[in-house]
Amino acid sequence: MTELHEIRCVGCEGGIPALTQDEINQFMPKIKQWQVSTDGKCISRRFSFKNFYHTMAFVNAIAWIANLENHHPDMEVGYNYCVVKFTTHAVNGLTQNDFICAAKIDLLQPIE
Repeated sequence: MTELHEIRCVGCEGGIPALTQDEINQFMPKIKQWQVSTDGKCISRRFSFKNFYHTMAFVNAIAWIANLENHHPDMEVGYNYCVVKFTTHAVNGLTQNDFICAAKIDLLQPIE
């Protein structure tokens, strides 16, 4: 079985249904530290760092992944933290793309 981080995102301009709760439940164990919102339309994870430089290096790595996959998260960034949120705006919910990008971000190694 192919791992999520090995899959590429597919373009989404709408016209497809968002994932069902059962489908979301199948993906969540593959991104263990992420949380799904109560409405099932977003996944998020908070990352902590020891300083601003490390936080920004991580944010730039996420930007690189997002541009390669053409699937971009919302991020909340502070001195020593970054909250990453994925949703597929075109379908007003979650798609496989959100989980693919989350899995790729999970591969990033924190700067010590």
